Amino acid sequence: MQHVFDAELIRSTFRLATPLILAALGGVLSERSGVVNIALEGMMLAGAFFGMLGSYWTGNPWVGVTLGMAVGGLLGLIHAALTQRMKLNHIVSGVALNIFALGLTTYLLRRIFQHAGGSPPVNGLPQWGLGPADRLPIIGGLLGGQNPLFYISIVLVIGTSFLLFRTPAGLRIRAAGEHPEAAAAVGIRVRAVRYLAVVGSGVLGGLAGVYLSLGQLNMFAEGMSGGRGFIALAAVIFGKWTPFGAAGAALFFGFFDALQMRLQGQTIAGLTIPSEFMLMLPYALTIIALAGFVGRAVAPAALGREDS
Repeated sequence: MQHVFDAELIRSTFRLATPLILAALGGVLSERSGVVNIALEGMMLAGAFFGMLGSYWTGNPWVGVTLGMAVGGLLGLIHAALTQRMKLNHIVSGVALNIFALGLTTYLLRRIFQHAGGSPPVNGLPQWGLGPADRLPIIGGLLGGQNPLFYISIVLVIGTSFLLFRTPAGLRIRAAGEHPEAAAAVGIRVRAVRYLAVVGSGVLGGLAGVYLSLGQLNMFAEGMSGGRGFIALAAVIFGKWTPFGAAGAALFFGFFDALQMRLQGQTIAGLTIPSEFMLMLPYALTIIALAGFVGRAVAPAALGREDS
């Protein structure tokens, strides 16, 4: 057990938390505007597939990043249209998009590559360093040599918080989610604000998926989002619908995901921990966290209202 808690565990936490942070930021944007977005899972899955496909077609992973974000944004646009124009229940729309993304990616994977399971290896994103800061004993060891999307996620957490709480655009987003009737009365176009917020949510969800296929495995595997979209949504709630809170919750879940990987096969007090138990640890903690903290978190007042 003495080798479990070390610097590499923290680095693994950052790697595993990055897609959760990106998707959770998307969830904060969408839900602050009043739109429930459980379609994050499907947006991540579609982003992962089309990110891989863009890299496969061109050999350039950044083309894959762009394509994955665009497809995620397209799913966000569909979710916004279904919930805001057609007044479909937000949960029903999200579930439908998740099923659609799973079916579409599975079909295209088998159609394009003529086999099931996964794609061929593709060019993934490079590792970035911190320049001279890489030589610092703590910062360089923990933060240096990470995937570029990790550094981008840090910037996005700060930027999203600034947007929501320090700009007129953020005030409009929050007004659309809290008091849409009052917002409309002062001239805010609530539907347009929600469209933009949900599309932005889809872009971030797609970027989270790209991280899975081009930042971790350099390939796509069927169903590779693996429930991370739902964990990201839990991080939104656990973090009380704030960017820094959601990022902190994502790091919490990422830490226990990294920990379960370390503890598989370890012996504690003479007992070997079953690998199945460790695999369920992040999901069990999600349930425990929600059961313990959801009652204390206050959602935007108009969240999920089809008549708003």
